[in-house]
Formats: sequence, structure tokens, C-alpha cells
Amino acid sequence: MKRASPDPRLQARRAALNALRRARRAADRAGVDLSDWEGEFLGSVAARVETYGRAFGDPEKGQGGAALSMLQTVKLKEITAKAKGEKKDLKRKPFKRRGAPTK
Repeated sequence: MKRASPDPRLQARRAALNALRRARRAADRAGVDLSDWEGEFLGSVAARVETYGRAFGDPEKGQGGAALSMLQTVKLKEITAKAKGEKKDLKRKPFKRRGAPTK
């Protein structure tokens, strides 16, 4: 008997909620103090995903079946990396001077 394929929106919702829980749990276990903004971000995004099934309203900010927008996904990854102690500094290089223009 063939099982019906699961709803991709429900899968995305469940994956987002699990990722949010994992990020908070990793921060708690590692003893990393999240900033007020990061704690509020995790809580508010989780509440919106539980209530509406997704955490953003503008369809241009993320894929159709995704539960988190692209920027929310990036911030979640940054919070998870901070909790794991993998925080990377931004490596920006200054503009380099070009050689003398050729004639």
C-alpha cells in the first residue's frame, strides 16, 4: 500500500520549529547568553510559525512553501553558530589601489 506524500508546508513548519528549539537548547546547554534581541527573535518567530505556519507574510522574502524567510534563516544560523562557539568574524578587505592606468 502506497502512503500519501506528506504536505510540504507541514514538513517545513515542523523543520523550522525543530531548528528554533535546537538553537535555544544549544545556547542553554553551552551556557551562552543570548542577547535580548536574539531571545525575543527565537520566541516571536516560533510563535508565528505555530500560529500561521510561516513567519513572514511577503512572498518575495522567501520560497512559497518555506516557514522562514531567507533573512530569518540566516539569523537562525548565526544564533546557532554563536551557541556552538563557531562565531565567525566578518572578513572584509579594504579596496585595493589599482596600478597606474595604461595608455
